[in-house]
Amino acid sequence: MASHLSLNEILGFSPEDKLLIVHADDVGMCCSANLATVDAMKNGLVTSGSIMVPCPWFPHIAKIYRDDPSLDFGIHLTHTCEWDNYRWGPVAERTLVRGLIDEEGFLWRDIMNVYKHSNLKEAEIEARAQIEKAISFGIDITHIDSHMGTLQYNLEYWEVYIKLAEEYDLPLRMGTPELEAKLGGAHLRPLLKEKGILFPDRLIIEERGRNESLKDYYTRILKNLQPGVTELFIHPALPTEELKNITGSWEARAMEYNLFRWDEDIKKIIEQEGIRLIGYRTIRDAQRSLRKLQS
Repeated sequence: MASHLSLNEILGFSPEDKLLIVHADDVGMCCSANLATVDAMKNGLVTSGSIMVPCPWFPHIAKIYRDDPSLDFGIHLTHTCEWDNYRWGPVAERTLVRGLIDEEGFLWRDIMNVYKHSNLKEAEIEARAQIEKAISFGIDITHIDSHMGTLQYNLEYWEVYIKLAEEYDLPLRMGTPELEAKLGGAHLRPLLKEKGILFPDRLIIEERGRNESLKDYYTRILKNLQPGVTELFIHPALPTEELKNITGSWEARAMEYNLFRWDEDIKKIIEQEGIRLIGYRTIRDAQRSLRKLQS
């Protein structure tokens, strides 16, 4: 499948073009996240997002999507629930995914407990249930990724991740080649290319400097962006009482919303650096066209 071409070329761009997906994670988690993400998509720089189907505010974002299907949403496959005072359980029938459920009746707070108590079969059942629920609510899914990296930090769980991407013909988020190699997954990118599954060239996971503001951090990232398709993921949300009572990271989430919705300096940097903004739908449509030709 056009294996000699770069992703840029597959998408119709020059190999030297800098393409950027500004991606909103945790959509559907709460009302504050939904409203900020949609505003930043319609009026700001966010080009794509992924929805947490098990969360209480999933129906809200699904309705917003049905009212505006131009929005670019994938599924943030969710096998964990990390917050102390705001919890959710699985989408699948509970008797089929008992190992994913903690002693309080919710999804485990961290991925290590998922690996310890559950298995690949349960992970696939739950992930598939989330995808099918999103489809049943009318969402035209553009990609999949994994909340907290549950399907990515254990090489065995990649089997589920790749299987779903292939079955639903969706691109997926990758981590970094360095992390994949550390996990013993240096073969993953060639395998995905062989299967015709597309993915961005790189994911920004660099840590922020100790005394570096969020704006300085994103300024640095954007000014050093390399040619190819880069995904930059953020967690935009409004600084509401709802958000403040869910997470201690509410200030950073609100700042990310402000930066990628309102900040003129960020917009100017993107223009000055010649960065082109794209969403995952562009990649999905290219993948489906190429796989159709291949078959």
